[in-house]
Amino acid sequence: MSIEGLLIFLLIGALAGWAAGTLMKGGSFGLVGNIIVGVVGAFIGGFLFPRVGLSIEGYLGLFVSATLGACLLLLLLRYLPLSR
Repeated sequence: MSIEGLLIFLLIGALAGWAAGTLMKGGSFGLVGNIIVGVVGAFIGGFLFPRVGLSIEGYLGLFVSATLGACLLLLLLRYLPLSR
């Protein structure tokens, strides 16, 4: 992956993390938190979308996939008991 591709991937991850945070809880996680949530969401979306018959094409498709994957990640984290 080139430097340009990595920067675009991180930018889309940051935007997707911000969008998911806004949709799921009404706020942001900061720049690093948004990037982490968005990149993990991109992996989740990239894994799940083809399995349900949806194709991911272009930057808009990557953004939608990453945002929905990040929303799913935040939903799962909300209901998992992480501490007692």
